Amino acid sequence: MTERNQHQIMIQNGLERRILHGLAHEWEIGITNLETHQQVLMKKPLFSLGDFSAKLGFWSPDCNEIRLGRNLVLNHPWDAVREVLLHEMAHQMAHQVFNARNEPPHGPAFRKACVCLRADPRPAGSYRPLDERVFNTEDEAEDRRLMRVRKLMALAESKYPHEADAAMAKAHELIGKYNIRLIETDRKRDFFSVFLGRPRLRHTRDRYRMAGLLCEFYFVRGIWIPAYVLEKGKVGSVLEITGTRTNIQIAAYVHDFVHQYIAAQWQSYSGKHRLDQHRRTDFAVGVIQGFMNKLGQRSSAAVVSGTDQSLMNIEDPLLVQHMANRYPRVTTIVRKSGSQNKKVIMDGVEIGKSMVIHKGISNQTLDGGLFKIEG
Repeated sequence: MTERNQHQIMIQNGLERRILHGLAHEWEIGITNLETHQQVLMKKPLFSLGDFSAKLGFWSPDCNEIRLGRNLVLNHPWDAVREVLLHEMAHQMAHQVFNARNEPPHGPAFRKACVCLRADPRPAGSYRPLDERVFNTEDEAEDRRLMRVRKLMALAESKYPHEADAAMAKAHELIGKYNIRLIETDRKRDFFSVFLGRPRLRHTRDRYRMAGLLCEFYFVRGIWIPAYVLEKGKVGSVLEITGTRTNIQIAAYVHDFVHQYIAAQWQSYSGKHRLDQHRRTDFAVGVIQGFMNKLGQRSSAAVVSGTDQSLMNIEDPLLVQHMANRYPRVTTIVRKSGSQNKKVIMDGVEIGKSMVIHKGISNQTLDGGLFKIEG
């Protein structure tokens, strides 16, 4: 075995230890959804990784062990890993809390446990990981809608500002009409929940402002939830958005595009004004606020004229109910802001007003984060 191969193995072993530690923490987070007496009956299991060909994970009642697939944890985002863990925890709960000894694996007790744990009841061996199901869609109708949005966003790359703005406005109009039609016709729709960005111990103000942008204008609901931060070995938090597959794909792209746009604009702005990284958050908050002002003004004008409803903040009653079931207890926290540079913020606002979302919808988010092994 070469020295490089030994180094790769050491890196992977260290990564797998951190992942197993993270699974233990996520298990602790997961049982907080349960009643106190149910938590007492849930025995903390052993966690291990295995090389599976036909399943993502399984629960062993004899060994009190949850085993997840190595391919899953190494090559998919943490929200996909967490979803499978919750599924296996539901099997554990059915056995240890509801005493389901003589039921089929996905019987009534298991389904009841899924409700308690907010877990996906579909068999972990018969469906793809969360990120593949959401971002690699095979729904022809949804593909057609996304293709039309992609084409409009490609037109938004025009070097002529009015053409670019018109194309982006048309894309938003299409998104809005799609959602209005869904709600008015009460069509059946599935909701998915995914992480945007990686879990972090601390989030800057622009991250929270970004969450507000997505929830106000892109037909998703967002919530900050506890999640394990693999790099730090501690529990932090992450933004989870929920919506239809189409809306999540669009919101995820907007999230990444805006962050990339801010990074490029900040490099130019900070160099010109000789600013350090301490003012970057002020600048980013300003850019996002400027873009929100732009969308809000267009929405207000459209509503007054009666020509367009695409940017109205329309509530999907099924999504509202889904979120109430998924998170019945939600706490609102008001955070105090530190010192701010109002001039940098206002400069950011002006830059944000000229931002145009363009190019296509990507299947890979920029900050989603797969666990890569680097030599």
